[in-house]
Amino acid sequence: MAARSKNKDPQPRRKHHGFSPLNALSRTLHGQIISSDFFARNWLTILIGVIVLMVYITNKYNCQTSMEEIKRLEQKLEVARTEAMREQAEYMTKLTERAMQARLDSLGLPLKVQDQPPFKLNIDKK
Repeated sequence: MAARSKNKDPQPRRKHHGFSPLNALSRTLHGQIISSDFFARNWLTILIGVIVLMVYITNKYNCQTSMEEIKRLEQKLEVARTEAMREQAEYMTKLTERAMQARLDSLGLPLKVQDQPPFKLNIDKK
């Protein structure tokens, strides 16, 4: 009975450490999970899958770079539109001033466009 009490488990226990990517890779390379025969039979399918994955990644990269360029160009367009609107307003102001000056000249009125801006006179009240 003493012999039995020393060795309670007749079979040694295996250590279970859970899933390890390195362990899974090692087992795959040694043919325990996926054998080399699997790759030999399905090489074409695997190759097509890798090519499709690469095309997907390339397409996604091109799409992202194109979207960034579109955003950059939209901002540039907005600046150009603002500049054009400012130039148009300035042109319309000058056009209106010329039309008013021509009308005043045709009526013979001695009014002119001021060269200097108006200024305030401060008068002290006593």
